Amino acid sequence: MEKKTPITGLLSENIAHMEELFHECADIKKKQFQLGKNMDVPCYLTFIEVSVDTGTSALGELLKYLGSIDKQELYRALQNNALDISDATYFDTIEDAAAGLLAGEAILFVDGFDRAVKIPDDGYPNMGISEADSEKVIRGSNEGFCDSVKQNAALIRKRIRSPKVKVKQVKKGVRSNTLIYLVYMEDLVYPDLVREIERRMEGFEIDGVLDSGVLEQLTEEKWYSPFPQFQTTERPDRAAMSLLEGRVVLLSDNSPVGLILPTDYNSFIRTSDDYYNRWEIASFARLLRYVASFFAMTLPGLYLAVTNFHTQILPTMLLFSFADARSGVPFPAVIEVLIMEISFELLREAGVRLPGAMGNTIGIVGGLIIGQAAVEANLVSPIVVIVISFTALCSFAIPNEEFATAFRLLKFLFIGLCAWLGYFGMLFGLLAVLIHLAHLKSFGIPYLMPYVGADVNDFEDERDFLWRQPIRKLTRRPVYARREKRTKLTFPDRTAAGAKRR
Repeated sequence: MEKKTPITGLLSENIAHMEELFHECADIKKKQFQLGKNMDVPCYLTFIEVSVDTGTSALGELLKYLGSIDKQELYRALQNNALDISDATYFDTIEDAAAGLLAGEAILFVDGFDRAVKIPDDGYPNMGISEADSEKVIRGSNEGFCDSVKQNAALIRKRIRSPKVKVKQVKKGVRSNTLIYLVYMEDLVYPDLVREIERRMEGFEIDGVLDSGVLEQLTEEKWYSPFPQFQTTERPDRAAMSLLEGRVVLLSDNSPVGLILPTDYNSFIRTSDDYYNRWEIASFARLLRYVASFFAMTLPGLYLAVTNFHTQILPTMLLFSFADARSGVPFPAVIEVLIMEISFELLREAGVRLPGAMGNTIGIVGGLIIGQAAVEANLVSPIVVIVISFTALCSFAIPNEEFATAFRLLKFLFIGLCAWLGYFGMLFGLLAVLIHLAHLKSFGIPYLMPYVGADVNDFEDERDFLWRQPIRKLTRRPVYARREKRTKLTFPDRTAAGAKRR
């Protein structure tokens, strides 16, 4: 471990060490001045330019206070931490003071005082709280996470105002020193889960962590799987809902995306407003998403299997219609499908990269123009355009973008298998995917829960499965929570009435 330099009572030595660390750093402001009523206490203040307001902030008020008292009282205030600032932190080494400076706070050195003082301020600029773009809901809060991990944790506390919400702080990145928060409900989460997350976090060293996606990839057990083993969210209410289920939320500074773990297949299909709407419409929407996830992966391959190998399952008139639509097309059906799939994937990528309204326009207009032009040029048949468009709609219906990406990738596997083996290729692909999902776990939880292992929670998880039962029947937490803390909904009036009748 690198030896640290202690802070001394000699201001000149401390200044020399800080100047050595931060030479040629034009964005870091360094000021030497005098404090005390008689201006007889030399001081040194350093901070990053845009992160501190020396006028009207807590720092400005503190400097005014220290400039209005005599020398002995000033030293007593520093020694006893009587600065009237709850978040003031004392550092004993130069390296710790430098880390506090790089966290976006002001650092004050005082001659004759052998510690540095971190004075909280606004911190680094960020985009602030905005609407979550990737998880649109019809009903529920529109607040989304921002780039500040502290504000994100506060948004969760805003929704769960309980001292049982615990926040553990970790720093990752040898050079970036990125702040990571592990947020969980102390009485609901399994302690072994928190320890396992910490163990995996300690299992690697990296130069910098610039987004939660880096942590996700480095801590996944089966990193080669296309299916994510962490659930991502930009919504504080979704994160709070997960905490109440006994799960852990991992927040990274400079990232508006939180990670929820453990997770399973069913969690990716559910949305926040599934629990804000009535059970009938929530169940219908969830069934639609399950169907969409299946067709997003298999529909182009199924089309190839039927038209190339198993035409006998089609009605005669429909078969003639397909044949007529393909007349004049010079390519085999698999080439048609690949042309349109790659075109749609390019349009999707272009729509993401282009700014604002232009991106939406290129996605809609580009798809219409390219599809129509390809049909008129006899490059593809109209039925292929319909199949690929429907497949794209199915992938858009999947609520989680990372989860939808797995089906977009597997779609090409099914295209190849079905073009080669027909319907048997489809069955082989489905079998391979199901075997992979059956072997997949997220921090000990089977990925196919509650398809498998439903008896672990007395089949209670099946109430919130393919369909969502009325919320008054969802009385128990899922399998993530401690067994003795599974009950989440009771009806005291009914219990009292029942006891009275007895």
